[in-house]
Amino acid sequence: MLSIPRFYDPKKVGEIYPIPYQDRFTQAIEWANNFGIGPSASDAINVELLVIDAQNSFCLKPPYGELYVGGRSGEGAIEDNDRLCRFIYGNLDKITGITASLDTHFALQIFYPTFWINDAGEHPTANTTISKSDVDKGVWKVDPAMVALIRPRIYDKKTNYYTILENYTKHYVNELTLGGRYELYLWPFHTMLGSVGHALVSAVGEAMFFHGVARKHQTDFMIKGGSALTENYSVLGPEVLMAQDGKTSVGQRNTAFFKKLVEADMMIIAGQAKSHCVRFTIHDLLNQILANDPKLAKKVRLLEDCTSSVVIPGVVDFTQQGDDAFEEFRRAGMHVVKSTDPIEDWPDSPFKK
Repeated sequence: MLSIPRFYDPKKVGEIYPIPYQDRFTQAIEWANNFGIGPSASDAINVELLVIDAQNSFCLKPPYGELYVGGRSGEGAIEDNDRLCRFIYGNLDKITGITASLDTHFALQIFYPTFWINDAGEHPTANTTISKSDVDKGVWKVDPAMVALIRPRIYDKKTNYYTILENYTKHYVNELTLGGRYELYLWPFHTMLGSVGHALVSAVGEAMFFHGVARKHQTDFMIKGGSALTENYSVLGPEVLMAQDGKTSVGQRNTAFFKKLVEADMMIIAGQAKSHCVRFTIHDLLNQILANDPKLAKKVRLLEDCTSSVVIPGVVDFTQQGDDAFEEFRRAGMHVVKSTDPIEDWPDSPFKK
């Protein structure tokens, strides 16, 4: 591996700080010249790194980290990002391109308390699970004001949009059950578009910028999670695609990422959270692989030491779900690896001599 630049300070991984972009630009050019690192376009082996949701909301402790992924240790995402930054700097000459997904939310969405009320007109609290039974029995129901999310500006006054939305929620929780997904969970507000929480962790964003300049390769960004009517853990698509009529789309599949995998010699995946967005991204990716060519699974490397599961002490612990998912992916042919091991030593590495 390459050495780590002197400016990198692991103590600042859990902080927000201004990135001195002009300085990093100059240093990255010098770094590439000193180590003889060419532009990514000249790479004989195409290595793509996907970093899932390395955002302040997930990766910093409160108050900035509204949904901090601490894992069981309490230091999960911070330690993960330290290893991730070291991995990027240490393998700058081998990583062809970096793609960062950004979880992106708004105030009124189906997985937030704003969307639901009870008979008393009260909203639920964050970290409430809403089951199919809760919706069927009306324990929690759609706030009538949410009709504005589906009603067009010019609308037919004879149409009962509330009933349509109410029926959709029943369809939604049923689809989650049939699809083997998590029950509907109401999260604390996080990664709100335009907020501090939405931004990349400073240290990770700095490493990506440094890579982009040194390798003369634009960092790619994928936005997910903006639909009001479905959760969107996976980078590849939402939890539910269609409304109850089978025609109306509530979210879109992301086909570009799968195309990137097919074109790459190696796809490396890291980020947050192992139990949710990382898990379901890989799950959807694996389904596409199995439907196209199961041998593609060997291209995928999962950085097990650069991801943690959601643990809210005293409320919920998703560690086992994350670990079980990674074991499933390993059995399917994907390689679970450590960021601290040389890429050349990874199983089936295209860099092996």
